[in-house]
Amino acid sequence: MRPIFGEKRRNVKRAVEFIEESLRFEPNVLVLPELFNTGYAFSSREEAYRLSESLENGETIEALRRTSEDTDICIVAGYCEMDENRLYNSAVVVENGRIIGNYRKIHLFYREKLVFTPGDRGFEVFDVKGVKIGVMICFDWRFPESVRTLSLMRADVICHPTNLVHPYCQTAMLGSAVQNNVYIVTANRVGREREFIFTGRSQIVSPKMEILATSPPDVEEVKVIEADLETARDKRVTAYNHLFEDRRPEFYKILCEG
Repeated sequence: MRPIFGEKRRNVKRAVEFIEESLRFEPNVLVLPELFNTGYAFSSREEAYRLSESLENGETIEALRRTSEDTDICIVAGYCEMDENRLYNSAVVVENGRIIGNYRKIHLFYREKLVFTPGDRGFEVFDVKGVKIGVMICFDWRFPESVRTLSLMRADVICHPTNLVHPYCQTAMLGSAVQNNVYIVTANRVGREREFIFTGRSQIVSPKMEILATSPPDVEEVKVIEADLETARDKRVTAYNHLFEDRRPEFYKILCEG
C-alpha cells in the first residue's frame, strides 16, 4: 500500500479494494501494513491523537469487521489505537466480523517513543480456521526474542505489518524463519512521507528460508501463497534433533535479565 498521510477514509477504501482484489486467490488471512489507515510520520502526539481511534468503536475497525465478514478473510491491520488517553501502535486481528485479537507494538522505533506508549500485553497467538497466527509489528523484528516467543507459542505463521525504512529487514526475516521454522508475512508500505522513504518489498518467507512471494520497492501489490502448515509444525531438524526440545534454557538466563 501507499497510504496518504491523514486521509483515513481514502486509505481504508484502498485497503478494502486490495482485499476484494485478493478474493480470486481465496486467501484465509491477509496482512496490511503498520498504521495503514493514517500514515506513519506523526509530527506530534497531538496529531496522532486526532487520527487515533478506539478498538471498540473506531470507524476503521468497523470497516475491517464488515469486510472480513463479507469476504470470509481474516484481516491483520496496523492502526493508531487510543485507550484511556494512551496511544498504542497496534494491529487488530478480525475474522468473520469479530475482533479476535489486538496486539500493541512492544519495541518502539525512533520518534515513535515520543508518540506511543509501549505495548503492555505481550505477544499472543490466535487460531484462525485451524491456523495459529502470531503478530509482531515492524521494529519488533530487530529483537529475535519476538519471533522465538511466538514460535514457542506454536505460531504457524507470523504476520508482520511494517513501515520499514532500513534495507535489511527482509533479508533478516529469512534467518528468523529458518531459526524458528515458521512462515513470516511482512507487509510493508511503499512511497515517501515527510523525511521517510519506505523500502516496500513486502514478502512471504518459508520455514525453509525460501522467498515464496515478494513485491518491488515502489509498487502496490497483493501477493498470496498456499502454505504447507506441516512444514512449520514439524520442528525436527534431523532424526536426532528437535528445534525446541534441544533448547537449553538453563544456559540462556541472561536473556531474562534487565
